[in-house]
Amino acid sequence: MALIESIIARAQANRQRIVLPEATEERTLTAADRALADGLADIILLGNIDEIHALAARLGLTHIDQATLIDPATSPRREEYAQLLFELRKKKGMTIEQAREKVLDPLYFGCLIIKNGDADGQISGALSTTGETLRPALQIIKCAPGITCVSGAMLLITDRPEYGEDGVLVVGDVAVTPMPDADQLAQIAVCTAQTAKSVAGFDDPRVAMLSFSTKGSASHEVVDKVVEATRLAQERCPELKVDGELQADAALVPSVGSKKAPGSAIAGKANVLVFPNLEVGNIGYKLVQRLGGAVAIGPILQGIARPVNDLSRGCSVDDIYYLIAITACQAMDE
Repeated sequence: MALIESIIARAQANRQRIVLPEATEERTLTAADRALADGLADIILLGNIDEIHALAARLGLTHIDQATLIDPATSPRREEYAQLLFELRKKKGMTIEQAREKVLDPLYFGCLIIKNGDADGQISGALSTTGETLRPALQIIKCAPGITCVSGAMLLITDRPEYGEDGVLVVGDVAVTPMPDADQLAQIAVCTAQTAKSVAGFDDPRVAMLSFSTKGSASHEVVDKVVEATRLAQERCPELKVDGELQADAALVPSVGSKKAPGSAIAGKANVLVFPNLEVGNIGYKLVQRLGGAVAIGPILQGIARPVNDLSRGCSVDDIYYLIAITACQAMDE
């Protein structure tokens, strides 16, 4: 796929430092070996170093020694990072003893490496839940300036080049915030447009705020929320090309867009779609994937000050490899 090849090439051209805190997991270590062999990123592996070497030997992996291997339990920087965590969380009641305990968790240790400026992004989830991945990220790295909610974007690659950006669409939120209010929806729009730039390589993101109404064709409080979110997104990011409320066909199909929303610069030309809530987003992308044959890549977490991404526990080696490249592209743009 041309988009995946482009993402990989961009990652290789500007190598970022990516932390993998589940380094004693087979798929993760195999993907790390492949990423190192291909020059995809500078990899930092967290875990018991003897276990990592033993697993690499058993799997026949030959590039792991190119990674930086750190055992949080024996790292000479353990106390430094514990002090950093304590300073970040003492107002929330954390003691230095609790901080010293937390840094033994690779998910926390990895986020502290990033917070300290010693790495650029992190990927976990092959062994951990989404909550376990997000909790240290939000406590340590925190949200990006002006952002208060994390969301998840999906890349949809279709065989219909007349839609989106040569058949590629970036959609959100599909993963995190169930019922965003108007301000959160505006944030999701801004973040998803940024993901379209940094990951999908869109030069010109064109954002459609989706609804069951187009420009007042229906009246309901949920439509009002989308209209207000559109206004707030324009106010928050004046250079952003965004319009709403738009039905999906008005957003994507030029002939429908010109009829339903004449004069709109986005209608019929959208390449970024923002769903009104998580329920719609999750159902929508899965229908396009399963019934329409689209390739869905993600979710890609957005809104965190530095990229931290979450895998499915059923992920493949390819999934991890591609997410390393995606996380690297996000990191370049931070």
